[in-house]
Amino acid sequence: MLERLSSEQAETDAAAAAAGDCIARARQLRPLIEAHAAKTEEARQLAPEVLAALHEARLFRMLLPRSCDGLELKPAAYVQVIEEIAKADASVAWCMSQGSGASMFAAYLAPHVAREVFGAPNAALASGPTDGKAQAVKGGYRVTGRWGFASGLMHATWVGGHCNIVEPDGSIRMGADGKPLSRTMVMPKSSVTIEDAWHVVGLKGTGSNTFSANDVFVPDEFSLTREADEERREPGPLYRFTTYQLFGVGFASIPLGIAREMLDTFVELATEKFAYRQTKVLRENAVIQSQVAICEAKLRASRALLLKTLEELWSTVAAGDAISLDQRAALRLASVYAAHQAKDVANTIYHNAGATAIFESNPFERRFRDIHTVIQQVQGQFHNFEMVGQVLLGMESGTKLI
Repeated sequence: MLERLSSEQAETDAAAAAAGDCIARARQLRPLIEAHAAKTEEARQLAPEVLAALHEARLFRMLLPRSCDGLELKPAAYVQVIEEIAKADASVAWCMSQGSGASMFAAYLAPHVAREVFGAPNAALASGPTDGKAQAVKGGYRVTGRWGFASGLMHATWVGGHCNIVEPDGSIRMGADGKPLSRTMVMPKSSVTIEDAWHVVGLKGTGSNTFSANDVFVPDEFSLTREADEERREPGPLYRFTTYQLFGVGFASIPLGIAREMLDTFVELATEKFAYRQTKVLRENAVIQSQVAICEAKLRASRALLLKTLEELWSTVAAGDAISLDQRAALRLASVYAAHQAKDVANTIYHNAGATAIFESNPFERRFRDIHTVIQQVQGQFHNFEMVGQVLLGMESGTKLI
């Protein structure tokens, strides 16, 4: 009994140390990431210096299983790392969040396949949300499709394309729920064609381009159904969270980081800037004082809710229990609420900074564009509140989407 408790404590201590190390490394990388932010945005992909540093710091391996030389961080620690990187450059944080979420695929692959895909020190997988078609053939599938919004595609080594399965007779394979069965096909990036499609207002540096496959053979063992319990091969509590949930909390932490940096920078600006035709600096204005306080409360409260919810869910999965519908709704609520509170803070700061905020040389304009781009992503949109409300009201219509 004492040996088991000692082993569990050692594992807990090691996990805490890994989390602290990752957060510390993220903070140490901020100057480098900030110095290359303009280069990342102009190139529409991560600057090589930044990418190399992230791999060296093992920050693309936070959600990867230990069996693949990953860290298996607790989600509450993971989002704090993403938040720190977002303070420097949201495009870098977004690529890390997407790459980390996609690394969860490893939990559903045979160990030797997972190591082939994710074993290299520079391994990264990019995926797109749309569906292609996978024709079932002997030993695997012939895959054809086109996938957009593949963040991190330019530095990825593998790609994942979600596909509806087509039987040899041409019929669509149906799942137990009566809907077309979808599987994710994992392919070497060299087997697909990349389209230069990422010309956008914000998150420019993510390189979220489009890729397509034309009759690419994918062995059966390189395909997976991401959220299928019967295919999950990793026993750790992290993998009782769904990939979709980990994508969502990563996306929530990015606006928190953006807004925190904007607010802290504005506080510094307010000590020296005079508004047009005013004789006092901004911080002496009563309205500014009140708005800064409200912004601080919004960020602290929404961040605390997100971290508390993640810790509560971790206690559930660590005990071997499944995450309930109410808990799933609570996590979605905390994630979307954090993103929208952060957006409101960014709007307030941007407008109070006046003309200073519109210049590319100042630290507001890019962050303002980035945070509004984050909110446009499906897990950040306002309609998520509707689905949570349906759960809270005892309705079933939106529960499968939580």
